[in-house]
Amino acid sequence: MKIRIKKIKEITDQHYKLLLNADPSKKLVDDYLKRSWVYEAVAFGKLAGIIVLLPTRPETLEIVNLSVSKKFQRHGIGTHLVQYAIKFGQINGYHTLEVGTGTTSFGPLYLYQKCGFRMISIDRDFFSKNYSKPLIENNLLLKDMVRLRLDIKSI
Repeated sequence: MKIRIKKIKEITDQHYKLLLNADPSKKLVDDYLKRSWVYEAVAFGKLAGIIVLLPTRPETLEIVNLSVSKKFQRHGIGTHLVQYAIKFGQINGYHTLEVGTGTTSFGPLYLYQKCGFRMISIDRDFFSKNYSKPLIENNLLLKDMVRLRLDIKSI
């Protein structure tokens, strides 16, 4: 499958649908979009996925949102987007790529570890504190965020 990744100039309703699938707070999404680079993955002429990259500290870039359309899941789109983030970070002088995801987000946890990320910490009660409604994922109450890191300087 040929996947094309391109920078997004304007966020459409279709983009928002994907973004909110990964992060249900429009307020938080709107906040980090202002400070980030946003890229879309297109396959067969259709929006297949989206990734948002935010510089957080000197030499550190964070994936703050990554979402793949349901009909394109399990086709390598997520892996392709993570690999794009790694290359983007390296080209732009970042040494570290970080990501945070829910402790109940089994698919994303597998993806990031498959791509070489290592767990570095748990942000206890992150979702309980930052979201007004309880979040249920995989039939579990989502409370904590797992933080993962990849040293992209040495790859």
